[in-house]
Amino acid sequence: MPDDVILFDVRDGLAHLTLNRPARLNAVDPEAIARWQELAHEIADRDDIAAVLFDASGRAFCAGGDVVAMSELAAQSADRAPGETVRRLADRIHDGHRTLRECAKPIVAAVQGPVAGGGLGFMLVADVIVASERATFASRYADIGLTPDCGVSTLLPEAVGVRRALELTLTPRTLSAAEALEWGLVAEVVAPDALDGRAREVAAAWLGGAAHAAGQTKRLMHTGLGRPFQDALDDEARTIGAAFETEHAQRAVARFAAASASRR
Repeated sequence: MPDDVILFDVRDGLAHLTLNRPARLNAVDPEAIARWQELAHEIADRDDIAAVLFDASGRAFCAGGDVVAMSELAAQSADRAPGETVRRLADRIHDGHRTLRECAKPIVAAVQGPVAGGGLGFMLVADVIVASERATFASRYADIGLTPDCGVSTLLPEAVGVRRALELTLTPRTLSAAEALEWGLVAEVVAPDALDGRAREVAAAWLGGAAHAAGQTKRLMHTGLGRPFQDALDDEARTIGAAFETEHAQRAVARFAAASASRR
């Protein structure tokens, strides 16, 4: 499996993940899909990774799946129906998405350009999305007679609401970066030359000692709506109790208490 279709580096607790098929608008082919799944599990399993920065090379962030490559692979698979080949590829993408979404490690995405189709799902795996003013957002599934994948049917309405998700997926509409910010699809829009720096600022804030708390906050938010309220409350109590005992929290609480005492 080539490792240059998705670049990966870990430094000082930050995993840097970069989609790297710029000539294909970073659409993922079978090799990139396998690499994505592999890296997702590595990120989740490694204790030396506390946070993730996710970006892409070239002018586009991600155009979703490489339909041409998938069609060619399906045509070569004489032992199964074409739809079965595509389903298996989707399962591998989805395993990577689920793994990253469920791991207690916060993810910031830096979106520099167009996002389409399944690229929306790749982007929405991140917990905080910073977009360039040049970024655009569209569905385009209907253009080729396909249905959402990459978690789009869940992640998109979760981000913008069902009505707006339907508008984006059932019409040819393309959102500008400003519109995406208004809809709540992204957290922040910055000038193109400020994008990388701003995304790294977000990651650096987590790595400044609060990465554990940020990761557990992510976990609580993603699981809270899908379970009984009492279960969520019990989890919150256990989690804040454990967080209170961490070295970072002990120092931060002591500083807060000292500052409060000085103001009395």
